[in-house]
Amino acid sequence: MTASLTPLTTNQIRGFWAAWGGWALDGMDSFIYSLVLAPALAELLPRSGIAATAGNVGFYGSVLFALFLIGWGLSMTWGPIADRFGRVRTLTLTILCYSLFTFLCGLTTNLWQLAACRLLAGIGIGGEWFIGATFVAEEWPEDRRKAGAGYMHTGYYFGFFLAALANYIVGARYGWRWMFVVGGTPALLVTFIRYGVHESAAWRERIGERRRPALTEAFARIFSSTYARRTVLNSVYLLVSIIGLWAGSVYVPTSVREIAVREGYGANAAKLASYGTMVLSIGTILGCLVLPTIADRLGRRLTLALYFIVMFFSVSVGFGYVFYLSSNALAWFFVVLFFLGLGGANFAMYTLWLPEQYSTECRASAFAFATSVGRFIGAGITFLVGAGVSYFHTIGTPVAITSVAFIVGLLLLPFGEETRGQSLPT
Repeated sequence: MTASLTPLTTNQIRGFWAAWGGWALDGMDSFIYSLVLAPALAELLPRSGIAATAGNVGFYGSVLFALFLIGWGLSMTWGPIADRFGRVRTLTLTILCYSLFTFLCGLTTNLWQLAACRLLAGIGIGGEWFIGATFVAEEWPEDRRKAGAGYMHTGYYFGFFLAALANYIVGARYGWRWMFVVGGTPALLVTFIRYGVHESAAWRERIGERRRPALTEAFARIFSSTYARRTVLNSVYLLVSIIGLWAGSVYVPTSVREIAVREGYGANAAKLASYGTMVLSIGTILGCLVLPTIADRLGRRLTLALYFIVMFFSVSVGFGYVFYLSSNALAWFFVVLFFLGLGGANFAMYTLWLPEQYSTECRASAFAFATSVGRFIGAGITFLVGAGVSYFHTIGTPVAITSVAFIVGLLLLPFGEETRGQSLPT
């Protein structure tokens, strides 16, 4: 007879939906820019004294992507704050941060104002993931924690679906500025979090009102003899995933538009870009849901390897071959998008895996560092991809080249910390 699962308490349920909702709206916010990249820069580049050519749109678009990733990298500062002052308080601050600066993106009048707002929005967006994931890992019972990680991570890609839906309903009708206004709505979630969710039991019992770690102490702990090796490796694995996500997924709407125009669907290019994003989102949500089960059967490292392999072939074949097909390219590209989404669920592994490797005193800081430090290098890679687009006058080849990162990840995975069958450390 199969043992019944531990029932969830009210706070566990509310806390999960707060973390999931914040992550969903986080995903919507981060992908809105991808959807409105072309029309926004077409308007703002001339106002900034720059010609709105296809090359300039690709180049300055990559610069803004890079700045956004730098902001996400700076979000590691939320980790020590969450370890010292609690997960719930810090979660509300991150959501307010990215909501405010996303809303302000809709009011910008030139390229540089938009760049500043995207940088600051990135600081808030980057913090929501690791704080929400840390809360769920600590608050949910052990027999449901791993499934909770998979469920929680579907939120980000459900946000892609929301962004595509908003673009279909709002963006296509009212323009790119209103898309950023929609992106400011997550601030409404803060009231629910502030008054409906209490701090995780693990943090209260381990830290609570006792001596709280100094902001520098938690960061120092993740580089101690116990944790240093896994911290470095986890950061490299995340870097591999970041390169794949931002090189592959972020250029999806622009790629769909380009193929659609080439095949004579120019009038419906924006709607087709939304459909492509929805296909990508569906694939990723399914990948997130099955990941905990696979990880329990095969282990953390082998499961991540399987997802890396799917990403390698999706990016290399999708952008290096399918993108350039002379006929039926759009139909085949949509097929690739589903598998690109499926492989993109590799990020859910970190939601499950990283909390298992660190104790409560430094868990948020470790999660923050590993998920954020690679953004700085990712920003450089994104800039290089944009430069490649400008040089080759095409999106496909530069993006396809980034698939090499997954080969590096596969070679390093055997050295990672295997935690299958282990309980969450206290």
